[in-house]
Amino acid sequence: MERIEIDPRLTQATSVNVNNVNGYASLAGAGPVSASTNESPKALRITAASSNPKMFTLPWHEPLSTWPDDLLANLPRGISRHVVRFVRVGNEVYAMKEITQSVAEREYELLRQLEKIDVPSVKPIAVVTGRHTKDGEPLEAMLVTQHLKFSLPYRALFARNLREDTADRLIDALAVLLVRLHLVGFYWGDVSLSNVLFLRDADSFAAVLVDAETGELYPTLTNGQREYDIDLARTNIIGELMDLSSGKLLPDQVDEVEVGNRLVDRYHSLWSALTDVESFSPDEMWKIEKRVNMLNDLGFDVDELEMNTDEDGNRVRVRPRVVDAGYASRKLLRLTGLDVQENQARRLLNDLDAYRASTWRQGEDLEIVATDWMREVFEPTVRMIPAEYRSQIEPAQFFHEVLTHRWYLAEQVGHDVPMAQAVASYIENALPQYKIDSKVMEAINEDADSGVVDDESTYDDDDYNPEDDPDAAVWSH
Repeated sequence: MERIEIDPRLTQATSVNVNNVNGYASLAGAGPVSASTNESPKALRITAASSNPKMFTLPWHEPLSTWPDDLLANLPRGISRHVVRFVRVGNEVYAMKEITQSVAEREYELLRQLEKIDVPSVKPIAVVTGRHTKDGEPLEAMLVTQHLKFSLPYRALFARNLREDTADRLIDALAVLLVRLHLVGFYWGDVSLSNVLFLRDADSFAAVLVDAETGELYPTLTNGQREYDIDLARTNIIGELMDLSSGKLLPDQVDEVEVGNRLVDRYHSLWSALTDVESFSPDEMWKIEKRVNMLNDLGFDVDELEMNTDEDGNRVRVRPRVVDAGYASRKLLRLTGLDVQENQARRLLNDLDAYRASTWRQGEDLEIVATDWMREVFEPTVRMIPAEYRSQIEPAQFFHEVLTHRWYLAEQVGHDVPMAQAVASYIENALPQYKIDSKVMEAINEDADSGVVDDESTYDDDDYNPEDDPDAAVWSH
């Protein structure tokens, strides 16, 4: 019997029961995550990963669609089959989604698992069940997640004047997310632009999973499961881009089918780079370091290398064990305490290196230089963000864009431009693009609500069941 390896962090997740029987692990239920079989509670019940006392003061007895405006945060929403609202709860903003109890509990627990293993996904806050109107009529359960600051759904991004390659950059971000999910054994089952949020990450984007209703977590995925996710993603993305095109939000030169195909190509290229086994001769061991450096450049840490020689010892086969993305961001966090996206971290580390060289401090400890860079360069710059934009743009993204703007200014005038001058010019000429017009915001949210379907049948995915895959790993007691 083959031993099943499970990420040890999952043993602490709420939805996982690990039974060590003869050294093997099993999960509760017939699949990787078991949905609740409890009947709907007679009274309100809040299962929360947060101790925010304001949660108990919300109007749980009312349908979410009727909650008063003074509780709601006016933020752009993505298309969903369910009623979704952003709600102010004390100093926090939570995303509330009305959904059936079993699906809400299952998605909450799955998001808890993904949080344990540091997968880019929204933070689960609570599940609220036992909701009834004042007349005693039952209401759907509610899944509560943390609003991801500075993130936007893809339709809100296209509502702005963005670069022509925006679609390609979003697809690249989604490909990275999909690879990261598949590496930890997460089968998504509903990959689309609508089910992710996007964060600006220097000149790129980072994608974060926001809808895990159809997901499953396995020790590993079969090729069939991965390819189904990829094919579904391609189909959904082409349809979503065609919808954007019909609404005149997509640049005319964008080929929707080509963009969908790009996802497939980018996924396979990245998956191959991270998982392929390479063969070297004993005098080519320098290639191992090259492989590790290449993976670091892609943003992935390598935990260990599995190396085997063939029978005659003439070849060495090397398989890297990739831990996770975030190589640069972890380095920056260690040096400065800044927790930012991967490409933002690269840009900030480059500026830190330039500061170190310009101050002739190459011989000093980098930690000491980083402290001075934060005090003298980074913090004075981001303190200049106008108050009305502080909820619109991350400080690290602001710093990156100011550096880029400064370079263009210097190119125009033929000499270096002072940082303060570059910041003032950026705020006046470029930063306003971050604001979404109120009429555009209203149109985005009306469009999002148009996809709501109050029908339990929409929660089931009849197209594919991982247990029908003859190669799928099915766990049971």
